[in-house]
Amino acid sequence: MIWNMGMRIIAALGIINSVAFSGHALVPKPRNPDSNNKTKNIIPDHYIKEVRPPTVRGKPIQVEFSMSIMDINSINVEDMDFRMDMFIRQEWQDARIKIPEEMFEYGDESITLPSQFFENLWQPDLYFLNSKVIEIATLTHKFSSVTLFRNKTIRYAARMHAIVACQMEFQHYPMDTQVCPISVESFSYDNTKMVLRWDSSGVTLSPELKLLQYNILPLQLKETHAYTGEKSGNFSRLIVYIRFERQIGHHLIQTFAPSTLVVMLSWFSFWLDLDSIPARTTLLVTCLLTLVTMFTGLRSDIPAVAYIKALDLWMAGCMVSVFASLGEFVIVKVLQGKLDVLKLKEKEQAKLCQESTIAQWTNPPSPKYMHHFKYKNLAKDKCIKLYWRTEAGKEKIMWKEVDRLSRIIFPSLFFIFCVMYWVILSLGSRPFLIT
Repeated sequence: MIWNMGMRIIAALGIINSVAFSGHALVPKPRNPDSNNKTKNIIPDHYIKEVRPPTVRGKPIQVEFSMSIMDINSINVEDMDFRMDMFIRQEWQDARIKIPEEMFEYGDESITLPSQFFENLWQPDLYFLNSKVIEIATLTHKFSSVTLFRNKTIRYAARMHAIVACQMEFQHYPMDTQVCPISVESFSYDNTKMVLRWDSSGVTLSPELKLLQYNILPLQLKETHAYTGEKSGNFSRLIVYIRFERQIGHHLIQTFAPSTLVVMLSWFSFWLDLDSIPARTTLLVTCLLTLVTMFTGLRSDIPAVAYIKALDLWMAGCMVSVFASLGEFVIVKVLQGKLDVLKLKEKEQAKLCQESTIAQWTNPPSPKYMHHFKYKNLAKDKCIKLYWRTEAGKEKIMWKEVDRLSRIIFPSLFFIFCVMYWVILSLGSRPFLIT
């Protein structure tokens, strides 16, 4: 009985062992390349990370660079900069590394290693010339990685945040197009040691990227060599031009349409009679103060610059039009006052002339004094005719004619100003290509 029990235990142990040995093929292979410390075999003992990789006949090493812009925000016109989130990629070849074949999985041409491995390799010392702040994005760790290919190509990728400076110009504001170049250059290696090239993907924008006040025009890429005085040498440089075209819709609603309506409102004063002095004066002064208040608030949206902006010309045109309407009211009021004085003088002269005619029948005056009683049309003696009569005998009054002509001249001149303003501004602010 004891013998049978022992045989059963031995059989059970045999089944368990057989299952264990038969199931080892189902256990997945560890994917961590450092599980057997294999990454140490990639970098040979004679590898010096401070020395650039060797090239054929000492030619400059070629580094390919690409960038994917995920987000652009905080375009600050006061500080003249903007914030950008992006993925960057750098690729170059280093013949000194040796990748064991067993590190590649079946069918793969590359292997991805943690970012810590990048510290042991030679690195292109690229930097953004016009960046104020740049950092690698982090959450629980740095968002960066290193990929090694069979042909000994090294690719470094990272997610970065950057604050980039941009020298903005506001001559055509609010129809301006800001051109912001982003330049990439090596800090230590001149163009005899390193040449930068745009990768086939170049610079791409996220399709979900949208800005509130700007449209992003197509990007322009450029590869050039530039002399840098601070480093005393010619360096290979990559440049991407990001062009921000300001959307005019906001300013049409908030600026141009209200100011145009205020100017048109000032023209109603030409239909008001001169007896309504308080109404006409209040209307014109209110229009002028409204424009001043409106434009004062708009100027706070952009930094104070020393040159004239397109918005300043519009402000000046609207204010001059309203001020001219106020000046026209003063002129016609003066003409009306002179006409009243003239009419009074002519009435008194006509009365004297009538009295002298009656006196001639009783006591004719001496011819020496007759010229004092001769009736004269005083309106003809003025430089400006205050009134006159047409051939049909209809009386025309100067101040009324000025008001009548102002109803036509003022709108016509403002219309011409608007046409010239928009034509010149549209042609001057047209986006241009970088050569």
